[in-house]
Amino acid sequence: MNAPPDGELIGRCRNGDVEAFGELVRRYQQAVFNVCFRMLEELREAEDLTQESFLRAYRKLETFDMERPFGPWIRRLAANLCLNHLEKGRIPQMPLDEERDQSIESVVPDPERHHIREESQKRVRAAIMELPPKYRAVIELRHFQTMDYAEIAKTLSIPISDVKSHLHRARRRLAERLGND
Repeated sequence: MNAPPDGELIGRCRNGDVEAFGELVRRYQQAVFNVCFRMLEELREAEDLTQESFLRAYRKLETFDMERPFGPWIRRLAANLCLNHLEKGRIPQMPLDEERDQSIESVVPDPERHHIREESQKRVRAAIMELPPKYRAVIELRHFQTMDYAEIAKTLSIPISDVKSHLHRARRRLAERLGND
């Protein structure tokens, strides 16, 4: 049996089918969690905001545009929640979670190369976490969620020119930070 498309599940949700929403959660929970974790770098907060993202999505399903794909919509919702959370001044805890690194590469042909790669990833993540929330958000949306400038502008409710300047400044700060280590 083929899995029903997202649009069909959303239609069923709008008619009160809670199981249909459960299927949407199963399909997108990992992607939403990834957005939250990359922006917050704190496991419990990422889990909490993942759950909150789906609760808000459920409440807003009536306003969802059926002509658009559900995946980018729920990821944008999660990114906005995380950005709002970061702007409230909550600082993510360090050190970075190492469990995620273990899932990135299941086969390690060369332990030394793997160690170097792992350390490099930690440095990049740490540098991203040092960015101001507005810069961290554009980096996440552009490089990890592969949104274009217009999508980022819409998601963050800022002009495209601000998206471009934030990205430029964020990349420059990352280059400076990573170049000094």
